[in-house]
This record gives sequence, C-alpha cells and structure tokens, in this order.
Amino acid sequence: MKRLLLFLIIVTQLFPALAYAESERELRFCLRAEPKTFNPVLVADEPSETIRYLTGGVLLRMNRLTQKLEPELAASWRVTDNGRQILFKLREGVVFSDGTPFAADDVAFTIRTLMDPQLNSPTGDAFRSGGGSVDAQVIGAHGISIRFSTPVAGLERLFDQVAILSSRSVRKEMAVLGPFVVSEHKPGSHVLLRRNPQYWKRDAQGQRLPYLDSVRLEIQQNRDTEMLRFLRGQFHVINNMDPALFDRLRTESPVSARDAGPSLESEQMWFNQVAVSPIANYKKTWFRSKNFRRAVSEAINRDDLCRLVFLGRANAAAGPVSPANKFWFNAALKPHTFDQASSLRRLQSEGFRLQQGRLLDAQGHAVEFSVITNAGNKTRERMATMIQQDLKKLGIQLNIVTLDFPSLIERISRTFNYEACLLGLVNVDLDPMGK
Repeated sequence: MKRLLLFLIIVTQLFPALAYAESERELRFCLRAEPKTFNPVLVADEPSETIRYLTGGVLLRMNRLTQKLEPELAASWRVTDNGRQILFKLREGVVFSDGTPFAADDVAFTIRTLMDPQLNSPTGDAFRSGGGSVDAQVIGAHGISIRFSTPVAGLERLFDQVAILSSRSVRKEMAVLGPFVVSEHKPGSHVLLRRNPQYWKRDAQGQRLPYLDSVRLEIQQNRDTEMLRFLRGQFHVINNMDPALFDRLRTESPVSARDAGPSLESEQMWFNQVAVSPIANYKKTWFRSKNFRRAVSEAINRDDLCRLVFLGRANAAAGPVSPANKFWFNAALKPHTFDQASSLRRLQSEGFRLQQGRLLDAQGHAVEFSVITNAGNKTRERMATMIQQDLKKLGIQLNIVTLDFPSLIERISRTFNYEACLLGLVNVDLDPMGK
C-alpha cells in the first residue's frame, strides 16, 4: 500500500540522517482523523493502524519492498499439515516496553483474545475466515503451535498484523514490543510516540533502534493545510496525496515529490447487504441482486474517473486486489466495461423500468439511494459527483453524504446505518482479507 508502510521501514532502520538533523530527533507527520483505539486487536481505522504499526511487535513482518516475510519476534517458523498448523520459535531475551518478559504465553494469550467472540476483533476476522476454531499450544517458554481447523492459504502471512499483547503486564495493551510507545494523546491535537528503550532490534553496528527519540502525529484533516505545513518544514513526510496536490508539490519542490508507483490500496463502492441494517427491505432486495450491482458497475465510467479525478495516476480496477500485489493479483481479470446500454438491459431483466426519466423497480419504487464517504477527501467527493452524474443517465438518483471519518467507520462497522459507501480500503498486508 502507498500509505505509511514503506515509509515506516525508513523511520526505524534507514533514517539516521533526518533523525540526527533534529536536535530532539523527532519526526513529524499527520493523521487525517482521530485514532479510535490504542488496543491493537480492535484496530479498524487507518489512524489506529498507523499507531499499531509503530508500536506493536509482531511475530513476522512483510517487507513491503520485496513482498517477502521476515522474522521479527519469531526467530523462525514452519507451516505444517497442509496449511493447518504453524510452529514458531520465539526470540529469547525480549521484553515489553514496561520490562515484562516476552514469552510463548503472550502469543497464546493474544490468539485467544483475537478469537474471543465477545470482542469481535477486526484483526481476528482473517483468522475466522476459514471457519472452525484456532488453537494455540505453548511448547516450552519460547515455542508455540497455532492450529487451524481447516487449511489456510498463505497461513504465515496472517501474522504480519498481529501485535502481541502481554498476558502479565498491568499496563495491558499499552505494554508494547514495537519501536515506539504512546506517550501522550491530546484529542483533536496530536499523538506523541516516544522511543521504546526496551526495543529488541539493533542495527548492523550494534546500535539499538530506533534512531528517533519521538514521532509526533498531528491530527489534521485538511490536506491543503497539511501541504502548507510540509512546505514550511513543520511536517517531514506526507504519506499519500491527491493527484492535484502531488503535481503542485512536484512543481514547487521537485526534490520533495516521489511517485512510489501503484499501491496496494483501492477505491471501492459497495452496497449494504447486512440483514439487520435499518434500511428499507425493498432496497436490500436491490442491493442483494447481482444484476443490480453489475448494472451499477457497468454504468460507471472508470476511465473518466482515472483521467479526470486522478489525473491519469490511477487505473481501472478488475477487483479489490491491486496489480502491486504480486502474491494475489490475477492478471487475467479485466475491469468491467463501461456500457450503459448493457446496464439498462440488466435492470430490465430484474423488472426495473424507466418512466419519465426515473428508474422504477417492479413494485414502483423510485431507485434512489445515498452513498456515504469521508468529508474533506476531495478525491472521493469528486468521484462521488461523477458517479452521481453517470447513474443519473439511467434514471437513478444518487445522494452524496459526507461524514467525519469516525462516524463513517461507526456506520459501516457497528450500526450499519447506510445504503452504499465509497471508500478507499487500506490493505495493510498482501492478504486481501487483511483490509
């Protein structure tokens, strides 16, 4: 993904020049929304994910450049029984940020927490996707076996985002194994991360990492303000930008602009099909119809979105997996063709009809629904407007609703009080289930 992950490797391993250039060795950049949690097993939003990435210790880490797994808290691992079991040998002499020793019991505790049905952990969703139970068995102080009831493709890759919790620390989830610890949080202002003095990693010369003393994450939704502060030197990094701001930065400060190429991210629009959602039943019938969804897809001109919204810095997607994902991308898949005539035929096959420029369903309901997206994201707001114009040609009334990011996450993950959503799902690893 093109957000923070490539950059974070630099922060903790390859950034001594910037670090020592600052008297306090502090790196500053922004979060675009308030983090919803500091508990790593409950992370479901990008700001919280950023903090988890900087503070959480994992057994294995996916190198975002090579797309290969590398050992972290696990010194070695082995997948057995046709993908049903993975065995880890853990590093010795590692402690949490509060000095509590790290052992296999902590890994077992973390897995049990992920699988707790009362907790409903988003991170645990990938572990539950195959159905059945997940059993963690401690093998001595530094060995553990984790067994799944069914084979799991790419089993070892699931652990890239599982931050290990302490089973003994009184600080609970605030005791961490990553390079930084949460030191201060002022809602609406910033989150300050301090260097973890207990962090186990060292560089090739034996110096303990990270090089930085702190990372200051300022909460700033306005991207124009973010850009201005970057040009003034108040922020050191912008982890992603909309195309217009990127072109502006490349003009004003060419040395500062780097196009990292395709990311693992994708922009998606989907319909709410949750059975208990508080929306009209006749709309649920639309949204559950494959022909209806396919018709809407064919009615949207993706090439225009790429050309006009992204200024040519995007490609029409054939699915949720980016071509940057070398492990999962299927090059044989092709994007849906823009074809409004075909779209109308699909709708007519489901009993929809045009009447005085409005599309009606078989019961006479006018086809009208709302799409929610996050406020302040100009790219998505432009996309929504263009989709609105495309669907209007079929007689569909699309209403655009912009929400602050926490409210949007609440609707799509807790209350399900929405009809359609336009959002960029951030994939933090190569596994499409890891969104």
